[in-house]
Amino acid sequence: MFLVLPIAVLSVEAFRVTDPVTFEDAWSAANLGTITDGAYRRAYVGSLQLSAITAVLGAALGLALAVAVLRARRGRLLRRLVLTASGVLANFGGVPLAFAFIATIGNAGVVTALLTDTLGWGGFSLYSMAGLALVYLYFLVPLMVLTITPALEALRPQWREAADNLGASGWQYWRYVGGPVLAPPVLGATMLLFASAFAAYATARALVGSSIPLVTLQIADALSSNVVVGSENLGKALALGMVVLIGLVMAFYAWVQRRTQRWLA
Repeated sequence: MFLVLPIAVLSVEAFRVTDPVTFEDAWSAANLGTITDGAYRRAYVGSLQLSAITAVLGAALGLALAVAVLRARRGRLLRRLVLTASGVLANFGGVPLAFAFIATIGNAGVVTALLTDTLGWGGFSLYSMAGLALVYLYFLVPLMVLTITPALEALRPQWREAADNLGASGWQYWRYVGGPVLAPPVLGATMLLFASAFAAYATARALVGSSIPLVTLQIADALSSNVVVGSENLGKALALGMVVLIGLVMAFYAWVQRRTQRWLA
């Protein structure tokens, strides 16, 4: 009910339009047409671009880190430390994370001031799409490590030994054995990172405000009537669009997870 009831309310309220003068409600599909044009369309595109970029980068970096940890000589202790740290960092977000980056590499941050004084460097802006992507990677990479480590551990050593006995090279093993087995979990984890980045709000709000077009920020402005008086239902239509997109992503993630369980069973 905690999931179905809010979605049902959004599905109904998204088709209600409030007159900004008389404040009378009427049933209409105008909200759905509005969110696909103008600033709202740019907000969806901005959120999709940011989520796709951070999801791909987070998946690549997290996969590389997980593989390096599992291959380390002192893998048991290092793996325990990395997984513990990843569990903490994957849930560290919102205003504290934004403040930490502002105090570190913001315009007046400690590291920025040090690099500016010593090297004369000051070309990176934290309050941009690239800066926001960097902050998102701080919690997406640990989330990827937590998600992909069980799949890496499920690769059986006998498969590599059999490939070596048959004369396969390392590239051939990953091309025909390890790669196809890991492809579903890696793809599923990437979808999970995409959904997490797409739904993030507090970090972006505290870091860039409304200077970057993101759909979560547009929803907050609409619900608080900062754009147009009586635009609460427009915010609900934007939220319904997010629910639909996230639902499609998570449905694909569930399908990939079923394939993963079949491969690794």
